[in-house]
Amino acid sequence: MKLKPNSLFNILKISLPLLGLLLLNSCSQEGDKGEPTSDTQAISPAFPVSVMIVKTESVTLHRELPGRTSPFRMAQVRARVNGIVENRLFEEGSDVAAGDVLFQIDPAPYQAQLDSAEAALARAQAGYQAAKAQADRFKKLVETNAISQQNYDDAVASELSLSAEIAAAQAAVDAAKINLDYTKVTAPISGHIGSADVTEGAYVQQATATLLGTIQQIDPLYIDLSESAEEVLRLKAALKSGKLSRTEDGKAEVQVILDDGRILPQTGSLQFSDVTVNTSTGTVTLRAIVPNTEGNLLPGMFVHARLVEGTDSNAILVPQSFVSRNSRGEPTVLLVNKEDIVEQRVIETKRTVGSAWLITGGLEPGERIVTNNLQKIRPGMPVAPKAVD
Repeated sequence: MKLKPNSLFNILKISLPLLGLLLLNSCSQEGDKGEPTSDTQAISPAFPVSVMIVKTESVTLHRELPGRTSPFRMAQVRARVNGIVENRLFEEGSDVAAGDVLFQIDPAPYQAQLDSAEAALARAQAGYQAAKAQADRFKKLVETNAISQQNYDDAVASELSLSAEIAAAQAAVDAAKINLDYTKVTAPISGHIGSADVTEGAYVQQATATLLGTIQQIDPLYIDLSESAEEVLRLKAALKSGKLSRTEDGKAEVQVILDDGRILPQTGSLQFSDVTVNTSTGTVTLRAIVPNTEGNLLPGMFVHARLVEGTDSNAILVPQSFVSRNSRGEPTVLLVNKEDIVEQRVIETKRTVGSAWLITGGLEPGERIVTNNLQKIRPGMPVAPKAVD
């Protein structure tokens, strides 16, 4: 069936206005969905955040310096004579006292040398007695011109020569006794001895000073610390002013913190042992002495030395995770003001106490610090704060 031209024109005339009304209605509905009205914005809820109420508390302030332990005294036990090691007279890893016999070197050759030296001494003493008696007799005879002066002088010279032989023989006896004593290797200090460096049957030498073992005194114990020269000067000033806790002898009190966080009950003292600054690192080596009666510390351990500075009764602490930095590198926090609007505040932080910053300026007790959703909120944004511990 074919439509006449007049009929087609009439249909288009009626349908075009209807199509325009449909398109206009559709656009109006999409605009309502995409752009909220001012009334909708006004009634949108504030963003919920948690806040921490700033308050003061009493805090014990301290400094912590990393360091390593070292023995109070250490002695290497070495051979002082040649010979074969006959016996090891200590238990490896045990404590020994000064003077304890640790090794026995074959004494037979040195006993023979001593016997020979003593025999030479006895021979020189016997010859001296005869020469002295003859010189005494010649002295009386030369006074009566019974003998010549030369004979008397020869007798006196013989007496003096044999006296010198006695002195030399006595020195040889003393040297032989010393060498014989050296066959018994003793502990020069009291302390803890490790493993033996030689076994029975080993040949040791005096010339190379063969190492036999090592003794370390670990009670008390040293802790070697490295700190910048500027910080050392501040420590000295703090000690002089009384800001650092002191021991009875006036030195800075030191607590020892192990690698696992445990604090030893016994405290030591800090000594400023080195007066030279390391030119490559700009640091100074400090030395602390700590008691080690229970043997909790061993040489070479990594520990922290804590210097107690005193107590701040009005300290403000803020966890480090709540503090950020602005473009100038200044520490900042996000606060909620009285109108529940977020604002950014620059604060002053000089040091940490545990995992928190010690605040020295910029915050007052009672103010509210935002603790969560820090990446989602911005200054000037209204929020619904909820206080948490």
